[in-house]
Amino acid sequence: MQELNTVQQIAIWTLPVLFAITVHEAAHGWAAKQLGDKTAMMMGRLTLNPLKHIDPVGTVVVPLILLMLGGFIFGWAKPVPVTWSNLRQPKRDMALVAVAGPASNLVMAVIWALIIKLGLLFGNVLPWAALPMILMGQAGIAINLVLMLLNLLPIPPLDGGRVLAGLLPGPLSWKLSRIEPYGFFIILFLLASGMLSFILGPPFNVLKSILYNLVQ
Repeated sequence: MQELNTVQQIAIWTLPVLFAITVHEAAHGWAAKQLGDKTAMMMGRLTLNPLKHIDPVGTVVVPLILLMLGGFIFGWAKPVPVTWSNLRQPKRDMALVAVAGPASNLVMAVIWALIIKLGLLFGNVLPWAALPMILMGQAGIAINLVLMLLNLLPIPPLDGGRVLAGLLPGPLSWKLSRIEPYGFFIILFLLASGMLSFILGPPFNVLKSILYNLVQ
């Protein structure tokens, strides 16, 4: 992505970050509703209104600081409430609810790639609109791939941890769930040590390359 000043970077990244986090959480709620739990719907969380999902720290402060530092950008929103006992097959369905979030990020990454394609097509006709489309498309691909891959890590309370808990036999699933209170600290350690970039970097680059090839 071309060099931008801080204000330009914030302007380019704001919508992609808000959409990535908002749609991710709404997807959890939508999947839960399809599987029998209407908790998110009753609490008004089945919406694309970002105000319903924003976490002041995770959605605003952390991404903004990371953006200004030029580092690994990620964030989080208020988790969508899911009542485990309302699901038709709770163990299986919790895994399906969990995977809905990362799946939505993959779909959004493809949509942002198509927006880049439109920007390239309109480059000579509407250059004032084409450049923002291309830059926001690049940001949209980046943030959605990061959120997808990060959430697929098999660490509770990340989505990947819930998916793994749904796949493991009962005793192992219970042991994995005991890690949840320490999950955030594990992620912080991986981030601070540089291991997170080492783990996510290769699949991120592969998927990013595939999406960029689609728009050429």
